[in-house]
Amino acid sequence: MAEIDMLPTDRIRALLREFDDPQHLERPADFDLETSRNCFARLVSALEERFGPSCSSGLGQDASFYGVSEVRANTTGLGRPLRVTMSNFGSYFVTARMVAGEEVPSGEAGLTEEFVTWLDGVCTAAGCTFVPYELLREPYDGPSVLLAAGDVEVAAVLVAAGSAEAEEDDEELGKSDWRDRYFEYM
Repeated sequence: MAEIDMLPTDRIRALLREFDDPQHLERPADFDLETSRNCFARLVSALEERFGPSCSSGLGQDASFYGVSEVRANTTGLGRPLRVTMSNFGSYFVTARMVAGEEVPSGEAGLTEEFVTWLDGVCTAAGCTFVPYELLREPYDGPSVLLAAGDVEVAAVLVAAGSAEAEEDDEELGKSDWRDRYFEYM
């Protein structure tokens, strides 16, 4: 496959902001189930073609992502499982990350440039936008109120009630990143 030029980082950031609609946290107002289904099927098909039957896929529910495809560690060639997720938003934002352990994401560390280029090409062909994981870990500064915002309120109530003590790391409470907006349960 010929090398694909990924969208510039600033353009991807602009797209993340453009599609952030606080009135529609799980999926956009113009969400099209059939188009989403077809796009995810193309993505999964490409992963299965590359990695064979070691892929497993599932759909999200009550989430801002449409579905997830996982590849077992013994097939990735990287020694760790791979998780590729498609959002309900944008032109179907897609991200990929290596998983360090049980539900412990490690980001793109370990993804080869060849794989990222391949996945970006697959996304382009399927009508998706590949979003590098490091962009999704940037602090969320959009208009939507995400679940993490409720953590601050709960902590304040527990401290006021004497059920908990304020902790030094409380400044991290309520902070979200762009992954929380487009690739999480709502």
